[in-house]
Amino acid sequence: MRDTDPPFIPEPSSAPGRWWALVIIAMAQLMVVLDATIVNIALPSAQRALGMSDTSRQWVITAYTLAFGGLLLLGGRVADLVGRRRTFMTGLIGFAAASALGGAAHTPGMLFTARALQGSFAAVLAPSALSLLTTTFTDLRERSKAFGIYGAIAGGGAAIGLITGGLLTEYLDWRWCLYVNVPIALVAFTGAGWLLHDHRPSRDARPSLDLRGVLLGCGGLVSLVYACSEAEPRGWSSPLVLALLSCGALLLAAFAWWQTRAPSPLLPLHVIRNRNRAGAFLTMALTVVGMFGMFLFMTYYLQVVLGYSPVRTGLGFLPLTGALVVSSTQLSARLLHHLPPRMLMVPGTLLVAAGLFLLVFLPVEPAYVTHVLPSEILVGLGMGLVFMPVIATATAGVPPRDSGVTSATVNTSQQVGGSIGTALLNTIATSASASYGGTVRQGIVHGFDVAIGWGSGIMLLAALVAGLMVTAPAPKRQVAVRSAAKSSGMCDCPPPS
Repeated sequence: MRDTDPPFIPEPSSAPGRWWALVIIAMAQLMVVLDATIVNIALPSAQRALGMSDTSRQWVITAYTLAFGGLLLLGGRVADLVGRRRTFMTGLIGFAAASALGGAAHTPGMLFTARALQGSFAAVLAPSALSLLTTTFTDLRERSKAFGIYGAIAGGGAAIGLITGGLLTEYLDWRWCLYVNVPIALVAFTGAGWLLHDHRPSRDARPSLDLRGVLLGCGGLVSLVYACSEAEPRGWSSPLVLALLSCGALLLAAFAWWQTRAPSPLLPLHVIRNRNRAGAFLTMALTVVGMFGMFLFMTYYLQVVLGYSPVRTGLGFLPLTGALVVSSTQLSARLLHHLPPRMLMVPGTLLVAAGLFLLVFLPVEPAYVTHVLPSEILVGLGMGLVFMPVIATATAGVPPRDSGVTSATVNTSQQVGGSIGTALLNTIATSASASYGGTVRQGIVHGFDVAIGWGSGIMLLAALVAGLMVTAPAPKRQVAVRSAAKSSGMCDCPPPS
């Protein structure tokens, strides 16, 4: 595996209105991230209103994750080919229309279709947002601040979705968990047309779209995400799950082989051959797998075991969100240009592991102050130290022509990690609960304890990966070394565009 690519050294940005542009990008990204969880709390109400069966209700979640996770690589490459601002604005309008359709749904099939459309447009919107961020902020200090805000959204969006979903469901109606996206998207669309700027490649400079790569790569990701979603109700030994996993593995292997031969590959292999970037992608995936124990099981613990209302459950996650925002914007953003990225990633993953380990001793009795609160603070601080340097490392040194597909790969590792984490940890919890000899509530909490313990172990693995694979120096030193090489004629650097 190569340690470095031929470096792309961008010129410092002085684009006027770039901080207002960050607000627009952050609004869009928050909308995409929180939509993965905002519907979770509204799901029981939607099921009653539309007459969904227990077996079909999972498609409200699965339809979104399948489309989102499966189409991300395509969405990122399309952004590179036709222009990130154009795909960003298209994604906003499409996401708003799909949200309105879902809010107005009067049959389960209509809601499932709307959620699939939401996921499809999110797959265009998310990589466009991150690639616009990387091309808008090129000054090192400003980029650290921008990535700090973006990292806080990436890590805290799920918790914000739980809070928002609880408030809207309890005080308005479950449909507003979908309708709320419409005004946000329209404001972001108006701001994007005014504030965002992007260099659109000329027709002659645009490579052709790798259709065979689209079929193989997106098909493999869809099979993998679908297998994980079906593993929850069916179990990992189900013939359908095993067939989907095998199909996904074969398609992704064929995709990797084809990318070495395609004239215009969907995912240029230099994007993932870089050691630091590959380490960042893997650290992101493992972190999301491990931390899903917190969001998944604490929601059930607070609502089912302790009897919290949806609003109180959502508010129970506020300390985590607050700690994450402080850590990402005040610690990571200030330290990243002084320290190597792994000096933030490794302590961050260890903090998350410690926070999750506290929940291994969660009792049946109410224990929010003694167990949940300190765990949330540790996890929030750790996530803030992980997400921001991971995203910065994954997108560093990528030329603009590949920024969309690189951003899509970041989002793919996060999305696939979430799908695997949900299925894996939920299966572990269910098995542990079934084999426990106490009361039903004791069995449920025991299952949570065991699964979260596995999540803590996965976070230790993430720390090991970050420590061994991410060897990049501090960004300030890296830029200085590259600039010196460029001025001496020793670096064959592509010109900025």
